[in-house]
Parts: sequence; structure tokens; C-alpha cells
Amino acid sequence: MQTLCEKVSLLAKHDTHDGRETNNNDIHQDMKEKITQIIAKECSLPEKGVEGVLTLLDEGCTIPFISRYRKEKTGGLDEVKITEISQRYAKLQELIHRKETVVKTVTDQGKMTPELEKRIEECWDATELEDIYLPFKPKRRTRAQIAREQGLEPLAQIILFQREQNPDRYAERFVKGDVKDVKSAIKGAQDIIAEMVSEDERVRNRVRQIFRREAVISSKVVKAKAETDEAAKYSDYFDAEEPLRRCSGNRLLAMRRGEAEGVLRITITIDGEDATERIKPLFVRSSGRCQEIIEEAVDDAYKRLLAPSIENEFAASSKQKADEEAIHVFAENLRQLLLAAPLGQKRVLGVDPGIRTGCKVVCLDAQGNLLFHDVVFAVGSQNSAVAAQGKLAAIARRYNVEAVAVGNGTASREATEVVKRAMADVDGSIAVYVVSEDGASVYSASKAAREEFPDEDVTVRGAVSIGRRLMDPLAELVKIDPKSIGVGQYQHDVDQTMLKESLDRTVESCVNTVGVDLNTASVHLLTYVSGLGPTLARNIVEYRRENGPFASRAQLKKVPRLGPAAFTQCAGFLRIPGAKNPLDGSAVHPERYGVVETMAKDCKCTVAELIASPEARKKIDLARYVSEDLGMPTLTDIMSELEKPGRDPRAEIETFEFDPSVHTPDDLKPGMVLPGIVTNITKFGAFVDIGVHNDGLVHISQMADKYVSDPLDVVHLHQHVTVTVLEVDKKRNRISLSMKKVVSK
Repeated sequence: MQTLCEKVSLLAKHDTHDGRETNNNDIHQDMKEKITQIIAKECSLPEKGVEGVLTLLDEGCTIPFISRYRKEKTGGLDEVKITEISQRYAKLQELIHRKETVVKTVTDQGKMTPELEKRIEECWDATELEDIYLPFKPKRRTRAQIAREQGLEPLAQIILFQREQNPDRYAERFVKGDVKDVKSAIKGAQDIIAEMVSEDERVRNRVRQIFRREAVISSKVVKAKAETDEAAKYSDYFDAEEPLRRCSGNRLLAMRRGEAEGVLRITITIDGEDATERIKPLFVRSSGRCQEIIEEAVDDAYKRLLAPSIENEFAASSKQKADEEAIHVFAENLRQLLLAAPLGQKRVLGVDPGIRTGCKVVCLDAQGNLLFHDVVFAVGSQNSAVAAQGKLAAIARRYNVEAVAVGNGTASREATEVVKRAMADVDGSIAVYVVSEDGASVYSASKAAREEFPDEDVTVRGAVSIGRRLMDPLAELVKIDPKSIGVGQYQHDVDQTMLKESLDRTVESCVNTVGVDLNTASVHLLTYVSGLGPTLARNIVEYRRENGPFASRAQLKKVPRLGPAAFTQCAGFLRIPGAKNPLDGSAVHPERYGVVETMAKDCKCTVAELIASPEARKKIDLARYVSEDLGMPTLTDIMSELEKPGRDPRAEIETFEFDPSVHTPDDLKPGMVLPGIVTNITKFGAFVDIGVHNDGLVHISQMADKYVSDPLDVVHLHQHVTVTVLEVDKKRNRISLSMKKVVSK
């Protein structure tokens, strides 16, 4: 039977040599079976479904593709579960490679035993693995290591196992060289015992249990910073203390930010005396001088080695938990923003409000191309507003404007009122929408914006972005770094790698959920399509530029470097509205065209007629078309798609108006009931724009007349809500709101 060392080494060879050796495949399969069992148990999922997902991931399939087109292999697992499996799979693969390092290091030291090897092989917990490895882990030159070099380890063992009644007399044998006296010998032995105690798995787990139940997180202000302006925002944490297990993620991240800025000092502690008293029975077996020496060593081990180490563990794990919580909220906000209702292909007037420099106005055609731009001074004096109203009406008539998008930044309310009057002069059917400006300035200064509009300044590009966001939020927002869209908290404080992976997955999910028009999509949008990426996205756009619009999905195979695997992954998500083959405009994958054609033939009609005829589709017995690789889940999806080919899953857009009597915080009074728009959602509540240039907070406790555990269960981004003003704190610039039907007085 092969050793673990041989297994992990061969697994590594398998990963880097494409499995050319037969044994490697066997070993890889053996590991995968174990991984499948672990993931299935942890996620409470059937092993067969997990196994199918892992196989597809190893084949290079994307999560959107697996969830949409491989339901038979996964048992119909959704995108959330497949993502969970993928993330856990990656962690376990990291653990396998870590095992390889551990085995090699211990083996090279000549300390590997069959028992130790078995423990490492059976270990699938990263913390446990590190505890096993700790005694063998290469260290800097510690006090214990110096004592060992002085030959004091036998003395430490004699004391630890309490085999000597008079350890001080026995220690005289070790007084030589750098060991000047008995006291130095005993001290060196204690250093060795302290390190052994700190590396003992039982001890570490016992201390972890205490931290888990009893740890307290405390924050104190740095005295030198207490009176500074930068410290004021952390005043709630100048002298704060609470159980770590009850500390919410947003509070912890706020404290950690204050610590990073040098304003706060954060500690995570337990009762050290109680902890050492719980540890000592593991080592003290008798009374006397040995007991005294060991107890001192345990005290030293806890204070010098254990407490800092376990505190760091819990600081890291609590931060990771808070990061995951914040990233989840950010990702869900981003998903809602990306999947916001689109206006569609309409001629749009985009307005970027401004006061001193005026409002930048752009006209876009139905495809989002820039036709015209100008500056209109709509905000200021009454005369300028009247002049701007006439000018805007003239522009709208000249370019047959069908809708208006006004940015929600500075002077948005004032500009919107002028625009509405102007559009009423033209045509009462021209709707005016207020659009979020978050990230527009980032896009306008980006390389992509400069390439598209090299001759225009950033203000024009920003107004174009606002107009396009109304037409198709998803297509426009993918051009902006998700962190800059402004729908999260603490995005600069959380793990940046984890944040980027999560947001990229969210964008990819949204793009593939909606689908992409192959003949109009930008490079940015195509980049997120399953199986593509930046290079193939550019190649598609270049091919389209040189050869004209795609007439069929099959034509994708002519795009340079877009091979069969990439075609399989991307084709179902790329649509060609109005194509000769109507299936090219649907979410039906090309690999399933044959079965649809067979259905049409059996119904004695064409595919187009089958799509157009509900009566014909009702006659189809799906069971007749089940085969070895095609089951009812996919057939059901195909039938749903034939009912509404290429349908957009997003909702229809709605207009919104603020209360005309409210413009500034001075206009607010407790008890006022106002319309608002949800602009941001956090774990502790939601921020709502009520039209006073400062969003109010609906705390989670004020979101409904029942208990709410997660604000995302109650509201979604850009939702139109009705709120009641609870309090206006002008000094701290805070507005408290409620969404409860009955507000307590």
C-alpha cells in the first residue's frame, strides 16, 4: 500500500502532467472520492450530485454552464450550491497540497512514523493539520531551542514526567558550558516544557474552546488621537467591550478600520488565570517541586506563547467571518443593481446635474451611440431655469427623445424638476427617471471610456454612462470595477482577493442569467460570458467589426482561438435576435437543436411554427425524447424557453417621484411619511434616499412589524418604499427612518 507521501506526490504529478500515468488517475480518483464524501456531508448534498459537479469543474466547465445545461449530472443543483461546492473543493485541494508540504518536511527531518502519517492522511481540517505539524514546523531560534542546544531536554523530560523527587539536585548534572547554575538549568527546562505545552493539541483545543465561549473583544482609543477629527467617527468604540461571539460583523470591521488608522487598540482576551488552571491538570500529576516548576512553565506557556497565538487565530477567524458577511451583502446588492429593470432600446436624453458648471446633457440613439452633447444651466436662478427648460425641450424634439435619465448626484432634485417641465412641453409620454451615478466618474476616467470617446471630456462620458444605465444597467455597469459602484460597506477593509472573486462571480452570474446579444455586446460584457474571457471577447468584437453581424451561433466557430470547448461553454448564453434559426435567439443550447427539430418534425411543423404555436407544444410528450444524456430537467427547460424565446428575466422599469414639499433635512419632521428609494443594504439595515441629499437609515429593527434577521429578506436595491421619519440628527448628519406600518410614539 502506498504511503501518504507517495500519494500526494503522485497527485501533484497528476496535476502537472495531465494524468499520463495510469496510477495517477487511480490516486486522483481515490482522493476525489474522499473529497466528494466530505463536501456532500458538510453541505448536506447527495454524493452523486457533488461528484457530478466536481467532474464538470475538472473538465473546465463554468458554474453558470453547469447549473443551466448539465442538470442531469448534478441532480439539478442550483448555482448557489454549485458555487458552494466549487469553493469547498478549492479549499480541500489547498489542504491536500499543504499535506504534501507537511509530509515532506517531517520526512526530511527523519521524524515520520506510521502513526503520524496515518493522522495526517485522515486529517481534513486545516487547523487540526497545523496543530499536528506545529512540533515539527521549522521555527526561528526560540528560547526552547537554545535550551535544547544546551543539552537540557533530558532534564525537561524528567521534570515533565515527574520522575525525580528533587529536580534541583538532579539539575546539577546539567550545569556546564552556557548553563551557569541550577537556576539557569531549571529555567531552560521550563522553556522547553512551555513550548511543549503550547504545541500540545489537547491544550490548544482546550484554550480554543474557552476563547470560543468566553472571549471578549475590547477597543480603546489611542490617547494621542482621542481629540482629533479623524477619531470622532470612532467615538462609539473609544471604550467598548462585548463578547466576541456576539460582536456583529459591521462593528468588528469598524473597530478593525479604526485600528488600521491608528485610532483604536483592539484586544481579544479570556480569563488567563482560569485558562491556565484548566490546562495544568493535563501535566501536573503530583505535588512537590516538579509540580511547582511545571505550573510556572504552564503559566509562561499561556502568557508568552498560547494566548498570543490563539488570540491571533480568533482575530483572523472573526475577521474572516465578518469579511464573508460583508462580502455576501455587497455581492447581493451588486446582483440586484446589475439585474435592475432596463428601459430597453429607446432614444435617451442623459443629464449629469451640476450647479456651477451646469448640467451636461447628451442624446443617445436606441443603441446607446452618442449623437449630441451640450451644457444646460438648469440649476440656479429662475431665469436660467426657464431658459434651460426651453433648450431641453428643443433638444428633445430635435432628437425624438423617448425617455430621460437624470443622475442622482448634486442638484439632482432641482435638475429633475426642470427636465420634467421641459418634457411636459414636448410630449406628456416622455418619462423622466433618476439614475444612480455611483461609479460613473470612475468609468468616465477609465481606459475603456477614453478608447470609446477619445475626443470627449470626462463630463460627457459620465453623462453617456448615466443615459446608458437607464437603457441597460447590466451592460453599462460591467464596465466599472464593482467596488466602485457604491453598494456595499467596508469594501476596502475586507479581504480584497475574496471580495474580487465574489464580485466577479456575481457579475458572471448576472450576465449569464440575462444572456447577451452577440451583435451588440461590448468587450466588457462579453468578457463575463461563460467560457470566454478578455481575449476571446476582443476576438469576437474584432471578428464582428471585420465581417459584420453574426448570422448564426455556428459562426462563432470561425472566431480565432474560439475552440469547441469554449463554444460549448458560451454558445447558450449568446443570443442573436431575429436570426434565421429562431433557436439562435433563445437560451436553447446548440447541442439540443436536434431534439427541438425532432419535436417540430413529429408535430409536422417547422421550429418557428412550434415556437409560435402553444397548441402544438401542448401535444408534445417529453418522455419520448429522454435519452442517456438528456433527461426531463433539460427537456422542461427547453419547453419553457420555447414559450418565450430569449426572454429577459429582469423586471419592468418604474418611474418614481420624491415628496415635492421636502428638499433638505430642514424640511423633515418626525412622523412625516415619505416615498423613498433603497440605495444601499447592509447587515444592520437599509439606506433610503428621500430626496434631501442625505440618505436616511432604516435600522433592521424598524424594517417590519415582525422580527427581521436579514434586511435582504425584506428589501431589494432600488425598491420604492414608504418610510416614516423617526429622528433628524443635524449635528451628526443622520436621519432615522422606519418602514413599520405603525410607528411607536
